[in-house]
Amino acid sequence: MKLSARSYELQLANPWKIASTKGCTTHRTVLVELMDADGIHAYGEAAPSALYGESVEGVLNFLQPLNAQRLSFSDIPGSMNYLESLPGIPDAAKCALNVALLDGAAKREGKPLYDYLGLGFREGHHLTSFTIGIDTPEMIRAKVVAAAQYPVIKLKVGDPRDRENLAALRSAPPEKAVRVDANEGWKTKEEALRMLEWLAATDTHIQFVEQPMPRDAAESDLIWLKARSPLPLFADESCHTVQDIPRCAIGFHGVNVKLVKTGGISMAHETLQSARNAGLKTMIGCMLETSVLISAAAHLAELADHLDLDGNLLITNDSFAGVMAEKGVLSFAAAQEKCGLRVTPRRPE
Repeated sequence: MKLSARSYELQLANPWKIASTKGCTTHRTVLVELMDADGIHAYGEAAPSALYGESVEGVLNFLQPLNAQRLSFSDIPGSMNYLESLPGIPDAAKCALNVALLDGAAKREGKPLYDYLGLGFREGHHLTSFTIGIDTPEMIRAKVVAAAQYPVIKLKVGDPRDRENLAALRSAPPEKAVRVDANEGWKTKEEALRMLEWLAATDTHIQFVEQPMPRDAAESDLIWLKARSPLPLFADESCHTVQDIPRCAIGFHGVNVKLVKTGGISMAHETLQSARNAGLKTMIGCMLETSVLISAAAHLAELADHLDLDGNLLITNDSFAGVMAEKGVLSFAAAQEKCGLRVTPRRPE
C-alpha cells in the first residue's frame, strides 16, 4: 500500500464567518490517496478544525511517517485497530484514512459505497441546506438571492446583528425553510432561551436551532433549555462520537454528525445508528470541504433526517467531482465513477 497526502487551499466563494471563529476567504484541507498493489486508487480527506485543536500541519506530520503497509482495503477492522493504537492520532487524519480505506474496499467489490454499507441511496430523496455565514444584512440578502435554487437555508447567528440578518434573509423572496446555527454563540441558558423565543415568534418557518450554548455547558442547563425551548435543538459541537449520544439525548432533540468529528465513515455510521436508537433526530453535516468528504457523507444519507452537505458548494476550486446538489437535491446520477465514493479528480485548468 502506498500513501500520499498533500495540503490543498480552498478558495471560498464568499468571506466565511461563524460565531466561534474569525472570518476567512481561504481554508486549508488535506487530500489523501491510497494505492494498493492491484492499482486501486482510493481517496480521503482531512478537514482539521482549530476549534478542536487540529491543524493541517498536525495532520500532515502524523500521516507522512505512517506505515501504510499496515493498511488494507480487504481488512477495514484490522486497519482501523492499527490506527486506533497510534498515540495522538488526530480525528481528521483518522477520518481521511477511514474514508480512503472504505473507498478502496468498495471499489474492490465493484460497488458504490452506499451499497457496500448496505444502505442504498434513493435518488431524488435527499435534500441539503445551503449555509449563509455571518455578514452584514446587505450581504446576507445578496447571498440568499444568489442561493435562489436552494429550498432550505441555514443561517449562522451569534452576532449582534442577528435580528437584522434574519430580517434581511426574509426580505429576499421566495420564503424558504430556515435552519439556525448559533455555533455556541449564546453563553447562558437565559440568553439562549430569549433568542429561541424571539426566533419562534418572528419566523414560523424555522425548522430547528443548532448548538445554542457552549459545548461545555452544564448538563442541568441543557436540560433546562430543552424543556423550555419552543424550537427543536440539535447538538453539533457537543456531539463527536457515539460516546456523546447519551448526554445529547438528555439535552437536545437531535444531533449533527460530521465525519471529521467522528473520525470517518465507520464511526459516523455507528453514531447515527445510536442516535436513532436513542430517539434523536439525525443530521449529517460538514466543514468547508471538497467533494471527497461531501460525497463520503452523502453515502450515509439514508440514516439522516436532515442533511447539511454544502461545503463543496461554498468553494470555487473543488478538485474533485462527485455528488451533485442541483436545487439542493443530492444525486450521484452524473458521477463518472460508479464504485466506492464515486468521486473523480478534476484535471487542473
